[in-house]
Amino acid sequence: MNPHTTFNAPWGRSLKVMTGLSILILVGLPAIGTFAGPHNNPLWIFGMIIMPLSILFIAALFTIRGYVLTIDALIIQRLVWNTKLGLSGLQYAEVDAEAMSGSIRTCGNGGMFCFSGKFNNNRLGSYRAFATDPKRSVVLKFSDRTVVVTPDQPNDFVARINQISGRSARTMGHFEKASGSL
Repeated sequence: MNPHTTFNAPWGRSLKVMTGLSILILVGLPAIGTFAGPHNNPLWIFGMIIMPLSILFIAALFTIRGYVLTIDALIIQRLVWNTKLGLSGLQYAEVDAEAMSGSIRTCGNGGMFCFSGKFNNNRLGSYRAFATDPKRSVVLKFSDRTVVVTPDQPNDFVARINQISGRSARTMGHFEKASGSL
C-alpha cells in the first residue's frame, strides 16, 4: 500500500469567476489610485494602492493546490504551507456534490483563490471547508467535527481514505465527470 496518495484541487467555475472579479477590482483600484487622486496623501496611497494589493497577495497565499492522504492524516497543500488534519476519529467519508449548497460563511474566505474557513448550512450544520470546486465535495465526518474537501477525483479519494481507515464506502451520489456543468 502506497503510504501517500495525492489528489489535485481543480477550480470550479464559481471560483474562477469570483477570483477573476476580485483580481480585476483589487488591481483596478491601484491602477486608478496611481493615475488619479492626491498622490502626496499617505491615506490615499494606503487605501487605493497598498491595501488592495496586500489583500490580493494575502488571499493568494491561501490557495489550495491539492490534498495528500497519508496513513494517519490529510494534508491540504497551500501555496507556501500545508495544513495537516489528523484522521483519528473519522466516522465516514462520502461524496456529496451538494454538500456546500446553501452555505453561509461564518469565518474565512468565500471565493478568492479558494473556499476556506468555517461555514454552516442545514445539511451539514457547522463545518470547515478546504475547497476549490463545491461540485466535487467530499464530506469527512469526524466524531467532533465535519470537514469538506474537493479533490479532483472524489470517488477515488473516498475509496482511498476508506482503505486507509478500514471502512466501507458510503456515498450520497457519486461524482460523475460532466462536461460544462461545473
